Amino acid sequence: MEFLHPDYASGNQIDVIPIVGMGGVGKTTLAQLIYNDKRVDEWFPLKAWVCVSDEFDAFRVTKTILQQITSDCDDCMDLNQLQLKLKEKLLGKKFLFVLDDVWNETYVDWEELRSPFKFGAKNSKIIITTRSDNVAALVRTVPTYHLDILSDKNCWELFAEHAFANTSPSRHFQTEGRSIDLRGRTLEKDSKKSFANTMYHQN
Repeated sequence: MEFLHPDYASGNQIDVIPIVGMGGVGKTTLAQLIYNDKRVDEWFPLKAWVCVSDEFDAFRVTKTILQQITSDCDDCMDLNQLQLKLKEKLLGKKFLFVLDDVWNETYVDWEELRSPFKFGAKNSKIIITTRSDNVAALVRTVPTYHLDILSDKNCWELFAEHAFANTSPSRHFQTEGRSIDLRGRTLEKDSKKSFANTMYHQN
């Protein structure tokens, strides 16, 4: 949350914050926790979330953003008209956009998409989740946040937290339990959410 706080001043007009990690490690969950935080609603009058995926389409992304921040979006508009409308809606206003699951590594495509964003108020933010360090390097204006696989120690602590609640496991079970492969790639959905929630509260 540090990069989103109103007191944080990076010197950039718009901060682009990449969250990078392997598939299933909890990037989207972490972004959702940030996006839905009540403080974010106070800090950013305009918010939008777009799942980009591997088929990068500036028209679709722009239209989705516009539909989420205003009801004034004509289905007949082309990309240029959509971007002019988005520029008008963003002018002088702080916004938070999340672009989830970005794969495209083409600079020209990113430049085309972000052209209206620069008209928003200073300290507006864009969070991008991606598996690619190349994507992060292309878009970032602040350091990349890497969401790594859990260490064996953290895996065990997370497992124990869910399995034993307020009790302590026996020494035998600790030995057996630690032999189980609990790395991030095999964590169930709820455990990933718990890990992402922990990372969110630590930041």
